[in-house]
Amino acid sequence: MKPRISVLTLGVADFERSFAFYRDGLALPTEGIVGREFEHGAVAFFDLSGGLKLAIWAQDDIAHDSGLPKRPVSPTAFTIGHNVLHREEVDEIMRAAQHAGADIVKTAQETFYGGYAGYFRDPDGHLWEIVWNPQLPPADA
Repeated sequence: MKPRISVLTLGVADFERSFAFYRDGLALPTEGIVGREFEHGAVAFFDLSGGLKLAIWAQDDIAHDSGLPKRPVSPTAFTIGHNVLHREEVDEIMRAAQHAGADIVKTAQETFYGGYAGYFRDPDGHLWEIVWNPQLPPADA
């Protein structure tokens, strides 16, 4: 296996709400919803840096496709980190996420490693960390 991830798919309870959150609230670029013509097929892809895609797909459809039972989201099972180039971007993104309907879990504050970060949960409970780390700037800065 090559050390690469090309798509990160989030299971969502309310597909339309989540689509609006990521497209309108966080302004992630997308070509819209595809696959509606297939039962269990509606999915949306959002373009991230480095060719990575963030996808949203209904939890019921993931359960159907994988054959696994649907389970509740555990916000402490993993986090999605978004590093920014400038400290003030953390606050800007946290405000935009809250305005779009995110739940602010931890307001942005100084970190133990000399950075600045905060946490929010998207409408389905997926945990995002918005981070300014002067030691680890984003690669596409």
